[in-house]
Amino acid sequence: MALKIKLVRSLNSCKKNQIATAKALGLHKINSETTQPDNAATRGKIKTIAHLVKVEEV
Repeated sequence: MALKIKLVRSLNSCKKNQIATAKALGLHKINSETTQPDNAATRGKIKTIAHLVKVEEV
């Protein structure tokens, strides 16, 4: 199972750890998408930036 993650809000005025988390997931610009494995580490990263992303199960 995998997760499709899309950045829907800007990283401007976010905390440094939230920006670093988005970069670690491979999200750089608004509307950029990435597919990540569904595991505890990925879920933790998504929880950190939940207000900035949209997540779908693939």
